[in-house]
Amino acid sequence: MTDPFANSPVAHGMFMPAEWEPHARCWMQWPRRGDLWGPYMPQAIVAYAQVARTIAQYEPVTMIAHPDDAAEAKFSCGTGVEVVALEIDDSWARDTGPTFVKDPSLGVAGVHWQFNGWGAKYAHVERDARVGGEVLSRLGMTAFEAPLVLEGGSFSVDGYGTLLTTEQCLLNANRNPELQPREVAEMLAMYLGVRRVLWLGDGLEGDETDGHVDMIACFAGRGRVLLNMPAPGEANHAAMQDNLLRLGEMKDAGGRDLEVIDVPQPQQRRHDDGRIMPLSYVNFYIANGAVIVPAFEDPADDIAAGIIADAFPGRACVQVPALDIARGGGVIHCITQQQPEGDAIQF
Repeated sequence: MTDPFANSPVAHGMFMPAEWEPHARCWMQWPRRGDLWGPYMPQAIVAYAQVARTIAQYEPVTMIAHPDDAAEAKFSCGTGVEVVALEIDDSWARDTGPTFVKDPSLGVAGVHWQFNGWGAKYAHVERDARVGGEVLSRLGMTAFEAPLVLEGGSFSVDGYGTLLTTEQCLLNANRNPELQPREVAEMLAMYLGVRRVLWLGDGLEGDETDGHVDMIACFAGRGRVLLNMPAPGEANHAAMQDNLLRLGEMKDAGGRDLEVIDVPQPQQRRHDDGRIMPLSYVNFYIANGAVIVPAFEDPADDIAAGIIADAFPGRACVQVPALDIARGGGVIHCITQQQPEGDAIQF
């Protein structure tokens, strides 16, 4: 019988490094989908450009833009950001771009996941479904084609064999209905090089991604997890309390108990049509020498930034306005994707 994982990253000794390891660059995608952004497209453009320019102070940034938008992206981002023209549908590089894996002695390659528009919530996602492979081809890297529908924002790794995700997303019938939890975990292990999958329950109310973990929790070191925690009585409090209890019973791949650090949840905001706007401080980007943290014009902005800064000593903590990004359904981590340091490799 043919081994379905014979050409997986693990078969070549590769794994996904932690996000705080050194980067070669950050990838982003320029806002494009008019029916998503509506009248807020100009604000989204300004916000994306500010994130790109901020990260570019610490590491190279490559902005993918639809050919029709490339000139606008270059003008908005300035000369410090490289702009690459590729056919895309919209701007969520974490979810539609490649996930990079590496072997420190060999180099860097990438995983190209199957993408179906966050559980078939959006039509016309064909170009975004191809962009991960196109990026890897451009870089001259092997693209490991994963037989799994998921998005990069649905998991967090510690770089030591542990992965954090949610049942609401990766066990959702709108992604891989034919797979059992054990099979999903096995595929994550083979394509990301992890040994233990930790399952949280639900994500944030109103999150169109069906509970991406990067809106509620992330690793901030070996055995350390930052967890979004609303105040009692606020939306999501019960779900996050359940996740807190789960984390308290979990161990990482090395058998360590997890240190859980609460990060306050911003005050509830709503879209113009009344839907809850999911907001989270843990949806930040770790750059070389800095952490780029969302700010929401909220009393908890500085408190959350201080907690995150303490979790990443030695890095600058830079707050960037993110409400206009959140109108599209995500925050800073959702629109960025790190490429780890290392030479491109082809198998």
